[in-house]
Parts: sequence; structure tokens; C-alpha cells
Amino acid sequence: MKVYESSRIRNIAVIGHGGAGKTSLVEAMLFNAGHTNRLGKVDDGTATTDYFPEEIKRKISVSTALAPCEWKDCKINLLDTPGYADFFSEVKGALRVADSVLLVLCAVSGVEVQTEIGWREADKAKLPKIVFINKMDRENANFDRVLKQMKELYKKNIIPFQLPIGAEDDFSGLVDLLTMKAYKYNPNDGTYQEEEIPEDMTEVAESAREAVIEAAAEGDDDLLMKYLDGEDLSDDEIHTGLKNSFMANTFVPVLCGSALINTGIRHLLDFLADIVPSPVDTDETLTEEPQSALVFKTLADPYVGKLSYFRVYGGSFKNDSVVYNANREKEEKIGQIFTMRGKNQESLEEVKAGDIAVLAKLQETETGDTLCMKDNPLKLPGVEFPEPMLSVAIEPKSKGDEDKLSGAIGKLIEADPTLRIEKNAETKETVLTGTGETHLDIVLERLHQKFGVEVTSKTPSIPYRETLRGTVQQEGKYKKQTGGRGQYGHVWLTLEPNTDDEFVFEEKVFGGAVPRQYFPAVEKGLREAIEEGILAGYPVIGLKATLYDGSYHPVDSSEMAFKIAASMAFKKGMEKAEPIILEPIMNVEILVPDQFMGDIMGDLNGKRGKIMGMEPQDGGMQLIKAQVPLAEMQDYTIALKSITQGRGSFRMEFASYEEVPARTAQEIIEKRKAEQEKE
Repeated sequence: MKVYESSRIRNIAVIGHGGAGKTSLVEAMLFNAGHTNRLGKVDDGTATTDYFPEEIKRKISVSTALAPCEWKDCKINLLDTPGYADFFSEVKGALRVADSVLLVLCAVSGVEVQTEIGWREADKAKLPKIVFINKMDRENANFDRVLKQMKELYKKNIIPFQLPIGAEDDFSGLVDLLTMKAYKYNPNDGTYQEEEIPEDMTEVAESAREAVIEAAAEGDDDLLMKYLDGEDLSDDEIHTGLKNSFMANTFVPVLCGSALINTGIRHLLDFLADIVPSPVDTDETLTEEPQSALVFKTLADPYVGKLSYFRVYGGSFKNDSVVYNANREKEEKIGQIFTMRGKNQESLEEVKAGDIAVLAKLQETETGDTLCMKDNPLKLPGVEFPEPMLSVAIEPKSKGDEDKLSGAIGKLIEADPTLRIEKNAETKETVLTGTGETHLDIVLERLHQKFGVEVTSKTPSIPYRETLRGTVQQEGKYKKQTGGRGQYGHVWLTLEPNTDDEFVFEEKVFGGAVPRQYFPAVEKGLREAIEEGILAGYPVIGLKATLYDGSYHPVDSSEMAFKIAASMAFKKGMEKAEPIILEPIMNVEILVPDQFMGDIMGDLNGKRGKIMGMEPQDGGMQLIKAQVPLAEMQDYTIALKSITQGRGSFRMEFASYEEVPARTAQEIIEKRKAEQEKE
């Protein structure tokens, strides 16, 4: 592929709800531009940008794919993103490096959940949007209904630039409101024939064109004066005005067609090349020097190695050079630079400012890192990824695969910033955390398919604690005589609740009843003993232990004997001190649209949650603050998605430990005993 100047580049994130036809649309654009010799299909597993085994199997996108498309002497870098909530991090990465957004809507379903979320994210990023209403050939397709829905939801200046000719089985082409001509498409090769606008559409087209001309006039003060004076604008003036207005994000153009029958695609490509801004137009910081680029995506492949997708913001990058990773403070060697069209690599000699490309086998670099010059280091803003909140405990089916699992998970985490792994020292479980069920399912599939590690998974154990409510004084005596030197340790302890620390040890021994040299042994015995409480074997917290009396033997006493005596006193004393089980309570913040407030509050009450407050947010959203037991939150990602139809999000962090209700405590004790019996 040839080297493109910054002004001839277009970086476009293709986003929308799952099933709207994003991948099919990208496929149709590649076919019309001559990059493929046949129109691949998602259902057949032949789409260029859905090439992972899990994508072919599920018939959905799970990873953003790069698909550069050359059209009208422009390089259009299409970033085909997933449309399912579990993979929204991929959308965030694409939006970080895009200059414009192509929102794909289904002509039947209209605005769906991920459309709303994607629209909101694009607004946050201040990116101009183009809407393509796809599937105009489907039964119940209705362009006007979808247009009306958008206008009602977004109150934005949403302007159709095309009108469909027919719908459902009768859909055959479009009326272009810029040229005021009709275009009948040939589904076989995507070409079209220019015709006059059908008589029954003339009046509607002329009325709709007025909004297009007005949008163009608003892009330039001189054009606006000319328009208000009733003068006609030339084609060049309209083009210039529209480009300015679109770049200023003052309107949203709406186009239409059908990817599957290859209709309307060439007009979409024309629009992207003619109207959509280049990086030079949108990025004031874009420079010829100094060199800088942001890595926005990483792929880990056991065969190809690590692939780093990057966008250049300054200077240019060339083969066989050295760059500096400002985040890791390490130099990286660049071998061959290439672009990817799906999984197919195409070598590049150079990548200029504004362009997107791929590097292989960078040693230190991770997603969000800046590559630059060592003598002029800088850090570009990274990518803000959603926090993962759904966890599973995993272990390899084969006991000999622990090391293999660790290495494979490490490679997957390198590529996926929304994946977390933690070895819980207390529960002895390896806990994997992701953004949702499908996300975690695919990670486990990849472990098996790509790295040959099969694992079992289950809900992670809750790290309960035990404590005491009463105060007791308890004796502990360890005496053992087996011939020769014996063992003797004798202590009296006060055990009492302590709200300030997890464990406090004091000694108040008078008269040398217990020699000072044995105090550390008593404390050590207690610290070891509190690792396992008497109710269900959970660690004990909130305890103050005071050594106040005891006795010793000048020959038989030892540190070991006093350790054992302290442990005995602790266990006997805990039985009398009203022991209880504590559970972790989480501070939870839930962001939901207003209409789901009642359902969320009811659900939290059912989860033993305490509502701490509510704060209105922008865009008709509410932030609910609550405290909820961790045991009730383990599958909340799934529950929240169901209640809010995917529109809600949440985050949580540990707050404190609180007493478990008596009935729940009994269930925990019985379950724990059953687990121990199995072991």
C-alpha cells in the first residue's frame, strides 16, 4: 500500500448495536473498493473483519478490526468495532484514535441500546457522527420511523442526505439530496445508474434538500449571508460549507442502504472521502515533528506474537528504526511496519502523522503507551477502559498446567486491558475478572484453543471473617511429660472486641508469672490461631487479646509450649465470647437512566442493600450510591444488564465488614463444613 499524506487520511470508528450490520457494511465497502473479490458474509464465516474462531462461531464481533479502504485517492481507516456490551472497551479504544464516527442502525430495529451508549461516548469525545441506516431491504424496514426516533431521542440537527427508493423487497436505490438525482443500484457489483427522481418523491426530496443547504450555509459566515439573501449556493460552496459544518459537529448526516445487497455503499464511500475531515482538519496538535504515536489496541497470538495497533500523532514512523516508550522508559526496535485488513497483513514503508498501522513483537509496549523520540519524550492521553466487575475462580483441569495457565493468562491480559487476574491468598483461588459472561466465556475458549489449557470455573468464594461480641477471660494450659524434659506453658488471656484494629495484643503480667521472653511466643500463637475461627474456619478480626497471668516451669517451659497454650486459650475463649460471622460490604455506585430508578432500588433492597444517596447526572442519568454485601453482588453485572436492558453500569470497592444475619450465618457454616468434609 502506498504512503498517504495526512490530508488524504480518514479515521472512522464504525459503531452500533450488535446485529445492525457493521461488519457486513465494512465488508461491502472493501468489496466496492476492490480490496476483496467477493462479498464475504458474517453468517458464512467469510467476513474479512470477523476472523477469530469465536467470532465465526458466534457470528458476532468480539474485537475491533482495522480495515483500510482506498477510495478516491483517500485512505479510509475503518475500525470495525463489536456491538455487544461485554466488548465495549474495544469501542472505547477505537473512539480514542478516530476522527469521526459511522453509526450503523438497523432500518427495522432503529436506535438500540448500544447505539445510545455509543452515541453518548461519541458526544463525550466530541466526534462528528454519520448515521447509516442499514438493512433497508428487510421486512418492516422503515427509514422515516428510524429518522423520527433519532430526532426525538437526540434533539440534534439530524439531516437526511439521502432518501430510499422503496423499502423491504422493493428497495432498489436512493435519491441523493446533494445532486438531486436518483440512483438505481446493481446488487451484483454495487454499481449504479443515474436517473431522474421519481415523480412521487420530487416534492419530499426538494423539501428535504432545504435542510442540507441550510446546514452547508451555517458552515461559513459568507455563505450564510448569501443564503439568507435568497441567493443559490454553488456545488463547491455547498461542499465547503458542509465540510465545515460537519467538522464543527453542528449536524448529523443520515445516509441509507443495504450492505447485504450492496446498495448505497458507493455513495457512503463518496461521502466519507468528500465530507468527512482528515486528521489535519480535526487535530490542531498534529505535527510533522516531533515523532509521537499512541498504541490503542494489542493482540496476543501464540503464532504471530504480539501485535500493537497504533495511531501516529506527530512525525512519521519508518521500518527498521528505534523508538522510545515514554510510559515504560524503554527503547523499542521497530522491524516491519504494516497495516491489517482483517487478518491479512500489508507492508508499509512509512506511516505519516494521522495514519493508523500495526507493529509486531514490541517487547515492552502495552495498550495506552506512547511511542516517541528519546530526546523529546511526551505522553499522550491513554484510553479510559471500563472496569471489569464479573469474576470467576478458575483452575486448570490438568494439575500440571498451572505454569502453562499463568503464561497464557499473562499474554491475554497484555492484549485485553479489561481483564484482571488475582491469586487470592486466603481462598487459594485464581480469580479471573472480566466485563461480562460472554467476555469470560471467550477468554476461557481462547485459553483452550490458542494456548492448549483447559480450565474449570466457578463462582469465587466470599472472604468471610469471624469476630466476637463478648468479653471473656480464659485459661490455656499445655503440659506434656514424656520422660526427660517435658513441655509446660500456662496463660490467662482476656479476649474482647476491638473496633479499631484487626488484632491487638497486650501484656499486663505482674510479678513475673510469665517471663518476658515468652510474650512473643504467646502473641505468635494467637496470630496463628486467629487465621482459623471456630465457627466456619474463617480468619478472626476485631480482637484484642491481653495476657494478664499464667505460670511457667523453669526447666520444661518453652516458646513452643506457650504458643500452644495461647492457641488453646483462644479457641476455648472464642466459644464463650459470642462468636459471629462477618461479611464484606461494598460501596457501590450505579449509573442508570432515570426510568430504571425504581427497579434498581427494589432490586438493591432485595439484596440487603442500603441506599446511601442519589445524584442526578447529565443525559437523564442517575448515580445511585449504596452499600451492599459482596455475596449479593457477584453476578450483578448480569442482573444490571437485564434490569436496564444494558444501559446501566456500576463500580464497587470494599467498604467494611459487617455481621451476617443469623440465618445466612448458619447456611455459611453448614456449607463450609460440607466443603471441608469433601476435602
